[in-house]
Amino acid sequence: MYNELNEKCGVFGIYGHLEAARLTYLGLYALQHRGQESAGIVTADGRNMFSHLGMGLVADIFNRDVLDKLPGYLAIGHNRYSTTGMSFIKNAQPILIKYAKGQLAIGHNGNLTNTDQIRQRLEKEGSIFQTTSDTEVILHLIAKANGVPLDVAVVKALKQVKGAYSLVMATADTLIAARDPYGVRPLCLGRLGDAYVISSETCALDLINATYVRDIEPGELVIINDQGLKSIKFAKERKSALCIFEFIYFSRPDSYVFGHNVHMIRREYGKQLARESQVKADLVIPVPDSANSAAVGYAEQAGIPFETGLIRNHYIGRTFIEPDQQIRDFGAKIKYNPVREVLKGKRVVVIDDSIVRGTTSRKLVKMIYEAGAKEVHLRISSPPIIGPCFYGIDTPTKKELIASSHTVKEIEKYLGVDSLRYLSLSGLLKASKVESTKFCCACFTDDYPIK
Repeated sequence: MYNELNEKCGVFGIYGHLEAARLTYLGLYALQHRGQESAGIVTADGRNMFSHLGMGLVADIFNRDVLDKLPGYLAIGHNRYSTTGMSFIKNAQPILIKYAKGQLAIGHNGNLTNTDQIRQRLEKEGSIFQTTSDTEVILHLIAKANGVPLDVAVVKALKQVKGAYSLVMATADTLIAARDPYGVRPLCLGRLGDAYVISSETCALDLINATYVRDIEPGELVIINDQGLKSIKFAKERKSALCIFEFIYFSRPDSYVFGHNVHMIRREYGKQLARESQVKADLVIPVPDSANSAAVGYAEQAGIPFETGLIRNHYIGRTFIEPDQQIRDFGAKIKYNPVREVLKGKRVVVIDDSIVRGTTSRKLVKMIYEAGAKEVHLRISSPPIIGPCFYGIDTPTKKELIASSHTVKEIEKYLGVDSLRYLSLSGLLKASKVESTKFCCACFTDDYPIK
């Protein structure tokens, strides 16, 4: 899937380590796949807080000199891809503010669904907003909770917001983490010696040699300071709404999300897809990289050789200079190139994780045929996407989602493939290894768990 769905963010936090800034930099590096628009780190030394934000990739924003100017034993970090709020440096996170009780910083993965109502109320009461991000609403709600301890103020704020959020927050001496009552986005707790670590995914723990302890529970607030770790259940038990797309596409294959290894789950999706829609073919190829695991499973189950038929360019930045003389299908070609010797004269099963608008899939299919493929059978390791996401994924509107207004046969004809099949919703849930009622599948069903 090429540049059509984007996860909002990755968050990271660490408390109790003298190399907090550098370890947060590495954590964000591991979480880069969750957002490539901007990144930031805020550190604290017990008295003062320090911040550095930038547009672009983590490795381009931070260097040794920058990290040397971020002292402290406490840090939070954030990678951003905008869903709510435009793409500007002012919307980069973590957001750091000064208020009556000192300084407070926040990083947010997810999307709030009642931002407009709260923001309008706060503005009428005199609040002045610095960004267009939904995250800033939480800061204002905390700041307005006068005369109460910080943990009470945070709980009071979180009880007013609705939607999806996995949060890291920091004061000059305290690290805070919270996850919404539905558990839409992942968030985990780790240890590195005596230090505590918070991360969107376990792959960031692996990079810094931290040990996974547990997931932050839905509706849980964790406060870490010199008194140790304090856990508060701030919300009643709700029916879980774990985002199924964390397994399908967003999370890194080496991560453990919702208690399971992502690669192994995707491999099961591929096996189930083969059980449901096998076809006679000479080879199976993935659309790299997100469909690699599913393609391995499909090939294994179907008994068809797995091959590398498309090569992905991993070094594409946010922008590139297109030649004046228009190159046909330039956007697809700069990302992928076919291996002609592999594809020539072959009946090819192409595995992809999803189809959004269908425009990129159509170009890829055309590219594979032009490389000499005899037949192209497209297999998708998720059901048709018929509804947009309101919980932290940058999805197109409903009318832009090809499956919301076209049948599988119509999409098959539009893409120009010999056959197109999707993984069934029941097959997807069966292969997910988690109780099926715990997932949010609104993008496949139009049934939204959070109004």
